[in-house]
Amino acid sequence: MASRRLLLLCLAGLVFVSEAGPVGESKCPLMVKVLDAVRGSPAVDVSVQVFKKAADETWEPFASGKTSEFGELHGLTTTDKFVEGIYKVVLDTKSYWKAVGISPFHEYAEVVFTANDSGQRRYTIAALLSPYSYSTTALVSTPKE
Repeated sequence: MASRRLLLLCLAGLVFVSEAGPVGESKCPLMVKVLDAVRGSPAVDVSVQVFKKAADETWEPFASGKTSEFGELHGLTTTDKFVEGIYKVVLDTKSYWKAVGISPFHEYAEVVFTANDSGQRRYTIAALLSPYSYSTTALVSTPKE
């Protein structure tokens, strides 16, 4: 139980540090942050795909990219395009772990969430990865004018 609390504390700290970036840094409405729990470092080059749920209940591709040397992916969308809806963020965890020489249990990690149903918000989706588990959290904030 103590290790789970520590894991959640580390994940919360990861999100806090992501949001406390340099002054004047551009804030995109959707950002993904990924940390490698085995090595205690940012998870670099994790493929990220974002989908938006269509009226017919299918998932349409919305955005994609790879995490940077800081384990972050910015610039996925703009405020104008990131409208109210249901979105799915998919992290290709299997390819990440295979690239570092580890055989993982999970093929991918995904987060499905409703965005902007109470007005325009900024979303940071954070994930803490290990080969046999993952944990996600989100920080949702109101943009400052």
